[in-house]
Amino acid sequence: MPMTTTTANTITEQLTAAGRAIEHDSFAIIDAEAGPHNYTDEQWPLVRRMIHANADFEFNGLTAFHPDVMQAGLAAVLKGSAPIVADVEMICVGLSKPRLAHFGMTTHHYISDPDVIEQAKAEGTTRAVQAMRKAHREGKLDGAIVGIGNAPTALIEVIRLIREEGAKPALIVGMPVGFVSAAESKDLLMTVNDVPWVTIRGRKGGSTLVVAAIHALLGLAEAAQKRVA
Repeated sequence: MPMTTTTANTITEQLTAAGRAIEHDSFAIIDAEAGPHNYTDEQWPLVRRMIHANADFEFNGLTAFHPDVMQAGLAAVLKGSAPIVADVEMICVGLSKPRLAHFGMTTHHYISDPDVIEQAKAEGTTRAVQAMRKAHREGKLDGAIVGIGNAPTALIEVIRLIREEGAKPALIVGMPVGFVSAAESKDLLMTVNDVPWVTIRGRKGGSTLVVAAIHALLGLAEAAQKRVA
């Protein structure tokens, strides 16, 4: 039977010893100050990393999980080559390229594509809606990690594509921020049963939190790899 040689992550950690020490100390402070929570051992690292990203302890309680999302997230990452479809470029830029490369993952966003902009103008919709439709037409949604941190209309459209057009993402990290339809779009996401999701109740959210959640999944996936190495 293969023996585990180390359980320390090397790809999904900070690259310097000083950086790792700061991050680990931050996580320890969060664990100490967060108080009691109802999250599982698999869910808490994701919540903790989101708290770390924004120094906001309200995510301990606001974060909601589909019961299958952590298993689905690990499976999507570990199988390799899973696309990440984002509503905005900020998510793609924020994700660590070396960490993604380790798992053979690619990022995709369409919101600034000329055809997306033209179609949004022609149909009187948002670019975010048309970007998700383009992702579906190009076959990028199926098996993908969909990350939405900015546009509630993108999240609502992905849900419509799942229910009406058979789109089948591996999971949705649905965390749009804002005052118009943001909370409502996440409430709608929490009614989805077929596709696993993680979200934040209410108005809070943002691309930074989507990046943090995906990085947490990558870290958990690397740890799982090392356990069986």
